[in-house]
Parts: sequence; C-alpha cells; structure tokens
Amino acid sequence: MKRYFTLFGILFAVVLTACEHKDLCSDHRDHAHRYHINVIADYRYDWEECLGGPDWKNTWPENYLPYDDLRPGTPSGLRVVNFNESGDYNLHNIAAIGGVVNLYEGKNNLLFYNNDTEYIVFSSFENMATTRATTRVRTRASYTGNTYADDDEPTLTPPDMLYANYYDGYIAEKVVDPADVYVTLQPLVFTYKIRYEFKAGLEYVSMARGALSGMASSVLLVTGETSADAATLLYDCEVTDFGVRALVTSFGVPGFPHPNYPTREGGKHALNLEVLMRNNKTLTFEFDVTEQVKKQPHGGVIVVDGIEITEEEGKQGSGAFDVVVDPWKDYIDIELPL
Repeated sequence: MKRYFTLFGILFAVVLTACEHKDLCSDHRDHAHRYHINVIADYRYDWEECLGGPDWKNTWPENYLPYDDLRPGTPSGLRVVNFNESGDYNLHNIAAIGGVVNLYEGKNNLLFYNNDTEYIVFSSFENMATTRATTRVRTRASYTGNTYADDDEPTLTPPDMLYANYYDGYIAEKVVDPADVYVTLQPLVFTYKIRYEFKAGLEYVSMARGALSGMASSVLLVTGETSADAATLLYDCEVTDFGVRALVTSFGVPGFPHPNYPTREGGKHALNLEVLMRNNKTLTFEFDVTEQVKKQPHGGVIVVDGIEITEEEGKQGSGAFDVVVDPWKDYIDIELPL
C-alpha cells in the first residue's frame, strides 16, 4: 500500500508540474508579442533627374561612357531611424533589402537611408523633419577661388551616393509576426559627367584635378530640398585621349525645388581645371558653366572645350619628368569621436 501511495504522489506531482509548464509556455507566447515591423526596401537607380533639360536617359551621346554604367548600385546596408512623439529615437542597421526593426509603442516616424557612406555627415537628428546631410570639408592649397564663381564658398568633398525616404506616423501594434512595410528609397545625390576637351598641348599633362562651384552644401532627407547655401566641390580628374574628365557627385543646385526655378536671380556655377605638367609646372583654367548647370539641376553632362597648352608652356623648365606628388595633395577634415 505504501508503494501505491508513493506512486500516486509521484504521478500527482508530475501532473502539477506539467500544468505549471503549460502556463509558463503560455506566458512565453504572450511575451513574443512585440512592437516591430519587417522592412522591405528597394531603390530608384536614376543617377540624374532633369527639369527642362536634356533627356539623357534616351539621348545619351554614343561617344560618352554608357549611361547605365553611371547608375549607382545597391548600397551595402540600410539604416532605419524611428522617432517617437517624445523626441526619442533609435537607430537600426539592417540589410540593404530590409529586415525586422523594433519600434516604440504607438506613433513612430520612420526615416530610411543607406548606411554605407564615408563622407556624408548627418545633423539635427532630434527631429525627422530637420535631419540634414552634408559632406566633409576638403581643402586644396592651390585653390583660391574662381573668377566666375561667388566669393567665399566653402570647399567640400563630393558626397557619397545617398538614398532616403520616410514614413510619417506609423502606428505600431503589439504582434507576434511583424507587418511588412514597403519603402522605395529615392536618390538624393546625382552625378555630373564633366568633360574638359583639349585643342592642343594634352601631351604635356601628367595629372589633373578640378572644382565645381555653386552647388548645394546640404540636403534635407525627408523632402529632398537642398540648402540655399552654395559650396565648391573639389575632385580628382582622369587624363584621357580627348582631354580630361571627371565624374562628380553632388546634392544638386542650391534651393531646389524652388517655385521660381530655373529663372531665379543669381546662382553662379563655375568650373576650375588645374593641370600638373610633366615639367612640374602647373596651369589653371576657369570656365563659366552657369547656363549648362541651370538646365541640369540634378546631374547631367558639362562640357568645356578649346583648352590649349602652348609648346612654350609645356616645355619651359623641363629637364626631368618626375612628378612632384606631395604638393598635389588635398586635405579632408575628419571628425574624430572623443
């Protein structure tokens, strides 16, 4: 009898334990409910967007680089910033095509942009509507401005490719399986193909670099509106069989979109070309490209021609062909976290 009572006690304890385990499992399932979404992202790969300008997509000149070769690719990662009504925010880094993101309870404002930029600098994160992207300061000892450009423009490095979009007022609910949220990220950086065509003297050129003045210094991530402040972009160039060329990324023209664009007053745009010759001498050329840029506020082709280096300039002082590289350096300001 004692054995039977002992066995009954063991069985009763097992049943109670099983019931407790079942209750705990139920509690676990309740805790699996979260405020989260599954982001599914794609990207618009147009590298230029014209307003009253050339339709480069369909009329791209055959002797240029193929149009599709200039399209930006898919970024390596995506950042999602979710803001709540109290002004708090969280940063989430996920795959470029998307992923699961945890949110605040209730209303969330969501900002999306690619997270693989090197030179982009973000500011005003306390509010989604004011979050702005700019780029790093770049200086060049030999560049002192352009006679065709506005005075006192800061000099910057061209921005990395930047995509962005937002979702205003997403209401997060506590669920087990996250809802799918689709977003198409729009380009906020555009490419200018710049051609410096030589008439004579190209054989004397060893290296080249340039500057494009009158470009926007920053852009709002939510609206895509560029700042009214202008900046000069400094960049390196490639020496080719026709002269010199460069692919320059930019936020576009300042103050775009603008209700009176492109007829608004002011807004100068200038090109600079600095060449280092094989005799270690340098020459500088300047060009007014205001009309070309105004027709292409978000990327396109800028061409200047008739550039000439005389035989006297090319051979003067030559006796060696070693290139002096050190004076050719640019300097980029990098902010270091303290």
